[in-house]
Amino acid sequence: MLSFSFRNGDRLPALGLGTWKSSPGAVQAAVAEALAAGYRHIDCAPIYRNEPEVGRAIAAAIDAGAVARADLWLTSKLWNSAHAPDQVRPALEQTLADLRTDYLDLYLIHWPVAFAPGVPYARKREEFVPLADQPISETWKAMEACVAAGLVRHIGVCNFSVAKLDALCGQAAIQPEMNQIELHPYLQQRATLDFCRERGILVTAFSPLGSGDRPAGMKKANEPTLLDNPVIRQVAARHKATPAQVLLAWGLARNTVVIPKSTNPQRLRQNLAAAEVRLDDRDMAAIAELDRGYRFVDAAFFTGPESPYTLATIWDE
Repeated sequence: MLSFSFRNGDRLPALGLGTWKSSPGAVQAAVAEALAAGYRHIDCAPIYRNEPEVGRAIAAAIDAGAVARADLWLTSKLWNSAHAPDQVRPALEQTLADLRTDYLDLYLIHWPVAFAPGVPYARKREEFVPLADQPISETWKAMEACVAAGLVRHIGVCNFSVAKLDALCGQAAIQPEMNQIELHPYLQQRATLDFCRERGILVTAFSPLGSGDRPAGMKKANEPTLLDNPVIRQVAARHKATPAQVLLAWGLARNTVVIPKSTNPQRLRQNLAAAEVRLDDRDMAAIAELDRGYRFVDAAFFTGPESPYTLATIWDE
């Protein structure tokens, strides 16, 4: 399995299992199936509301001797309601308890958006906290303390623009080592990738298949479908691969981590096999032409008349 190296030499499997949108009752079996198939990288978050099930599957595999904890890479995220420095460690400790592990390999700030403590999803003005009142730099210091305490080996961010990441790099004692962002042929994010490579920051692509199964309330009318794109399908036919495998192989070819989600045993194995698909220069050039700056997960759900956040201030675009 292709892997990427962190600054201390730790290696992250480049193809992992995403658990966003994996429903309770299905995710435990999916993680168990994924571990049996050979996945060793599991991407989690408390807001997905399934970490206890993920933890049960991991514990069962370890107890059965099918895998050792040292061979697994577990990533989770700090939700928006735990940005206050005194909330960071308790949030991490809850995730550790839910995942049944003593440490995480990677812990990420989920969004550059803050809510009041205890608010799972802000809707009213008083439930939002502007970043001016709760700076990312203060949250980050608490993340660094979790590294010092041995609760997590690496820390990073999600959904950070170049401007926000650059600002954080200038304030951090421990430099961020990951930026997990939406990344696929319709949103290729070349400037962000270039910045991260210059700074030695790894990049994880979420929604690498286009997130067609996300909740209806997050979808827009007439949005494009990656898996049905003619160019992707032509490349797939040429390689005797599935469109999903082509999309994942494209992400891997750009030296990004990819974390497709599936609870279907056959698709889990097909996705893992995408690491064996080798796209050539012609394929990469054709796919490069598909970029349209299109976000499937555009963060509009954090904006509105009650919110201090706008799309412009979230993405700095």
